[in-house]
Amino acid sequence: MGSITLSKVSKSFGDVEVIPPLDLEINDGEFVVFVGPSGCGKSTLLRLIAGLEDLTSGAISIDGADATNASPAKRGLAMVFQSYALYPHMSVRKNINFPLKMAGMDQAEADKRINAAAKVLNLTDYLDRRPGQLSGGQRQRVAIGRAIVREPSAFLFDEPLSNLDAALRVNMRLEICDLHKTLATTMIYVTHDQVEAMTMADKIVVLHDGYIEQVGSPLELYESPVNKFVAGFIGSPKMNFVTGPSAQKRNADSIGIRPEHIDVSSESGEWEGVVGVSEHLGSDTFLHVKLADGGMINVRASGDLKVKYGEKIFMSPQEERIHRFDPQGLTI
Repeated sequence: MGSITLSKVSKSFGDVEVIPPLDLEINDGEFVVFVGPSGCGKSTLLRLIAGLEDLTSGAISIDGADATNASPAKRGLAMVFQSYALYPHMSVRKNINFPLKMAGMDQAEADKRINAAAKVLNLTDYLDRRPGQLSGGQRQRVAIGRAIVREPSAFLFDEPLSNLDAALRVNMRLEICDLHKTLATTMIYVTHDQVEAMTMADKIVVLHDGYIEQVGSPLELYESPVNKFVAGFIGSPKMNFVTGPSAQKRNADSIGIRPEHIDVSSESGEWEGVVGVSEHLGSDTFLHVKLADGGMINVRASGDLKVKYGEKIFMSPQEERIHRFDPQGLTI
């Protein structure tokens, strides 16, 4: 079991409240991603769950038991940090074994767990190597293996892929998702990368200045954001926001339209603009278009679209895909 409940949890450092009181329910077996810009409180929230920070107020329960004042070791959770924190003088086997040795586990049982984790993580052939002989992705898998052997009720990941290059990030992202399916254990994952959040999560928690802006599945947040912040944060490239006549005729303070929901024409459309930089990515072309009023519109078009820098084009938002916002930025 790995259900976690936060009730009126808050955190202050001195007079600065970094997490105002919030409630959150994480169900057993879910892959939950905390996402938001730097400084939004996502890592602090994870550390509160882990017991690495004390609550200012509120309560945390794990599997129905009060864990508010429990030490990290007593919470049954395993944390994987951004830094691998491996012992360079120890073999992979000894690094993975370390928490079991500290817990005084029988070595026969420990070896069984180490071998099982190594098999799941494709580390069997590397058990006798030292961390310095491994790639970044392999070292991260060792850190995950060290967490797996503890058989926790939930895994906590604090931006574990930020030190990897782009290709390794994609591979490790898939490996962690596979691991979640294999272990069927609750995972909480912190990232500032909304692409990671969209591709990995069962449920996303969007944080902003310590507040939870919205909780939902990736598609729920993409299709039905509750406000402009969520709408602008979720999705890549980011949503376009337009004010003026286009918004007024739709009875809104501003409207939002995603780059992939704009039709392009060389003859007519609601907006007229001049093509700036074009990013050709094969299957897609991203156009950065300057409007007559000085504003910018980003358009995601087919990869075979032929346009030139400085060329005039016309754009029309797909009406059923338009998001409307009131003066407070809330979705209408």
